[in-house]
Amino acid sequence: MIGVKLPHAEFHDLGEKVRLVWRETLYADFEKKDLIRAIKRKYHVSPEITVRNGMLLISTDFRDVEKYLAIFIQNSLGALLRNRYTGREVVYIHEGMDVPLLGYNAFGLIDRGTNLIQVRGVSGCNLSCVFCSVDEGPYSRTRMRDFVVDIDYLMRWFDEVARIKGKGLEAHLDGQGEPLIYPFRVELVQALREHPNVSVISMQSNGTLLNDKLVEELAEAGLDRVNLSLHSLDPEKARMLMGMKNYDLDHVLDMAEALVNAGIDVLLAPVIIFGVNDDEAEAFIEFARKIGAGKRWPALGFQNYIPYKFGRNPTIAKLVPFKEFYSWLRKLEEKTGTRPLVLKPRHFGMEKREFIPLAFRPGEIVKAEIVLPGRIQGEMLAKARNRLIEVINTDADVGDRVRVRIVRTRHGIYIGTEV
Repeated sequence: MIGVKLPHAEFHDLGEKVRLVWRETLYADFEKKDLIRAIKRKYHVSPEITVRNGMLLISTDFRDVEKYLAIFIQNSLGALLRNRYTGREVVYIHEGMDVPLLGYNAFGLIDRGTNLIQVRGVSGCNLSCVFCSVDEGPYSRTRMRDFVVDIDYLMRWFDEVARIKGKGLEAHLDGQGEPLIYPFRVELVQALREHPNVSVISMQSNGTLLNDKLVEELAEAGLDRVNLSLHSLDPEKARMLMGMKNYDLDHVLDMAEALVNAGIDVLLAPVIIFGVNDDEAEAFIEFARKIGAGKRWPALGFQNYIPYKFGRNPTIAKLVPFKEFYSWLRKLEEKTGTRPLVLKPRHFGMEKREFIPLAFRPGEIVKAEIVLPGRIQGEMLAKARNRLIEVINTDADVGDRVRVRIVRTRHGIYIGTEV
């Protein structure tokens, strides 16, 4: 009996299939008959395939079958890889694909004209919040696929961005979903901590995937702050807002305290839906005080709910103008003595920096190559001038060369239509 074990992976027996779970966040299902066929083609035997203790077992005496099958599995991963939390297919972006990491909202790097760079190594989420601005999570009706960017490739692009933006940068790990489903989450924090231009590393997270071991690893790697998406302190209401019946509020609260105890600052970031959770504002403030949040930065970052075209817009939501929202925050400051609740860039050490030069002008028509399918129906990703362009309302295929009219360039996010 020969055992096959891959780095950062474990196998599960699904009967006629074998599931490979890689780095906890991704998986691929292999038909046992396909694995047996591959072995028979090489060794002229038809072994039995089982799984024990996360290891793939092959009933044969050929010693090199382990290496052969490992290579076969790795070569097949690209077409089979899926997101463990959304179940969607995953496009793994690496250097060999030559896909730019500037220009698209769902993955890569985003520069909004400050010393903060958004770092997006993954798309997808393990929750389906009822107010999600991009309709993410397991119950999404619009998102068709997810992306994962290889860490070496991501850091290569970050190096270039950092060279342009200068020193004293904040690298903020966020995305259209939950950054902790990134398979290289700890390694990414460590790589950013070692970067000479990075002063602060922060992360947006819903906290559900944290555990004591991961908190310790993130602290040791150098994570400075977590902006924790915590929207209710009532278990039933929290499950409703997070869109998941198995949402464990107590676990998230425990992890918030664990982060602080590990030396990682916490900023509670509730989305306030008036008429639903605005009455919990003082409870959020008290919880932040209790755990010692906000040692270096503000402890709370209340957000006003606003609807989005491609998001989930619950009927329970009462829309409040931002002028009224800020007035509500100032009254809360006066009542509780907690400041600041009306947040400014200076509270985070943010400063204006020159934008990375735009590659296109609005209205410009460019020739581009379709390199990837997009995340929603009718969306494809095109490449031109070493930037990605989100091409909407198109039926083009990967490999097609198209003419695209640029309709949006804000913050270096390029959207175009085929002409």
